[in-house]
Amino acid sequence: MGINRNLLADRAIRIRKKHYLCSRFLARKIKIMKTFEELGVCEALRRAITELGFENPMPVQEEVIPYLLGENNDVVALAQTGTGKTAAFGLPLIQQVDTQRNEPQSLILCPTRELCLQISDDLSDYGKYVDGLHILPVYGGSSIESQIRALKRGVQIIVATPGRLIDLMERGAVSLHTIQNVVLDEADEMLNMGFTESLNTILADVPQERNTLLFSATMSNEIARIAKQYLHDAREITIGRRNESTNTVKHIVYCVQAKDKYAALKRIVDYYPEIYAIIFCRTRKETQEIADKLMSDGYNADSLHGELSQAQRDLVMQKFRLRNLQLLVATDVAARGLDVEDLSHVINYGLPEDTESYTHRSGRTGRAGKTGTSIAIINLREKGRMREIERIIGKKFEPGVMPTGKQICEKQLYKFIDRLEKVNVNEEEIAELMPSIYRKLDWLSKEDFIKRVVSYEFNRFIEYYRDREEIKLATDNREAGSRRDGERGRKPEAGFTRFFINMGKVDGFYPRELMALINSNMKGRVELGRIDLMKNYAFFEVEEKETRAVLKSLNGLRFNGRKIVVEVASEEDGKASAPRGNKKGTERGNEARDGRRSRKEGKTDSTTRADKPKAAKPSRAERGYTKARGKKDDWKQFFIHNDDLRGPEPDFDEEGWAKPSKKRKKK
Repeated sequence: MGINRNLLADRAIRIRKKHYLCSRFLARKIKIMKTFEELGVCEALRRAITELGFENPMPVQEEVIPYLLGENNDVVALAQTGTGKTAAFGLPLIQQVDTQRNEPQSLILCPTRELCLQISDDLSDYGKYVDGLHILPVYGGSSIESQIRALKRGVQIIVATPGRLIDLMERGAVSLHTIQNVVLDEADEMLNMGFTESLNTILADVPQERNTLLFSATMSNEIARIAKQYLHDAREITIGRRNESTNTVKHIVYCVQAKDKYAALKRIVDYYPEIYAIIFCRTRKETQEIADKLMSDGYNADSLHGELSQAQRDLVMQKFRLRNLQLLVATDVAARGLDVEDLSHVINYGLPEDTESYTHRSGRTGRAGKTGTSIAIINLREKGRMREIERIIGKKFEPGVMPTGKQICEKQLYKFIDRLEKVNVNEEEIAELMPSIYRKLDWLSKEDFIKRVVSYEFNRFIEYYRDREEIKLATDNREAGSRRDGERGRKPEAGFTRFFINMGKVDGFYPRELMALINSNMKGRVELGRIDLMKNYAFFEVEEKETRAVLKSLNGLRFNGRKIVVEVASEEDGKASAPRGNKKGTERGNEARDGRRSRKEGKTDSTTRADKPKAAKPSRAERGYTKARGKKDDWKQFFIHNDDLRGPEPDFDEEGWAKPSKKRKKK
């Protein structure tokens, strides 16, 4: 049987063509990992980053580095914290530095001192084999004179916080006319911290012919405005989806009663013996209170907030980085820019007011491809905010199961046994002591000895959880159909009082304004609960013990020119009970809330009154009156006590006696 060679040739051609098309398809579908050399990174930088453990570029580095190595390329890069942003902009900046010129060539602006130092240290590590490279961190809280001296000696890259850089510019200590590259790192945080005017001042002093690189974890309207104003034909590079949380972070929520929040925090911390976490709080006072409680309960914890001096902040961060602290309790502002390796957890002691803050919080863990956990301890009133965060980050919170006391003790016990097994025994050092120890413990059996060791270590946990009631997770039992009525007349959470305030959305009155109003007019820390905003008014909840203080402190204040009326809301239908001495305000509040209800009930009340027979009125004698009532027309009875009337008695029969006289027109 002969072979058709033409047929075989056609088949070979079809196979080669099919293989070619498949390879092209796979090349599009499967992204081949590149190397730093292929990205154009020079040998000196590759040598340094290899020593630091860099193997292959991360996605943001693979996208950004080749583009920044070109000329006149502005970039808006949206990537989460911990995705390798510093190397993405740091390596191209160092490679483009002309070390023969001792003048500023690149400027990196960041929101906090900690981030400023972190970026400076990272760039120094990357450029350790680049001769003549000088990098200077410029930030508040340190000697400005030493920074001025360093600037006079000459630097090529300045890493600065906006406030200190403007101080140096006003003193004439730094000139930005030679800057070729400007990096705005964590730009969304700088805008949130109120640096908009400072950024405008700085960028106005930088040459227009420059590269501007904007790095942000989220894309807000303000970021878009800054990009449009200062960047030219910028390329937007997004790693993941806009405002999306990193995929390496697991989000867990525990919904508890307000009174159980701290107890829930302790259980979660106890359940993870090797926890290494940042606990985020909303205010400085709450941060310090939670840290003090944890320390008094025997935890390795400390606080980080704006009231600490720079030396105190540095000491706390040093202890935390060395893992002498397991728990760092911090505010959002103080923790911005912190770069701590291998955080196992981020714990939100209540959700932040804005979604961007949550994105930054959760981005502190699960960095560099590692996994992490973001835990939120919330109340029922925060569920709406939780759903908004879920919508923005594109992920769902997993409901957490509160660990029982027995589970916690078991977890701690097994961890203690693991540590006991891994203890290094120095035979030589203890050899002389062992005979005496054997004699001392000879009367104990092996089982008794183990029991005593376990009890010695775990008495604290066993005694604490022995008689403790288990924490029940809060559930929302309200019916969906009565949601609107629940907004108005819902019962406050246990331990809280519900208030009505005559300010609403039309007045520009939102949770931020309410919190500012309370914080600026009330002494001490006030636990604020659920907030329900309406168009013309609002409801909010505060701890019961603060009821009188809220009424006394807020009533009579003014907001945008309007007088504030605050009342305790009833549990029936959203009506407010009148505070003493504020009848007019009560009537206005009731009119706003109950007008519709009164109109509906008007017909029913009138028909009911018509059907009911009138009750017989008791006589004056039966009511206890003994003196005769004055005549209705006896008007003189009201003036009996006054003998000083002047002039003749008026004739009340004369027409027009009570009419007002016409006013004379002024000439």
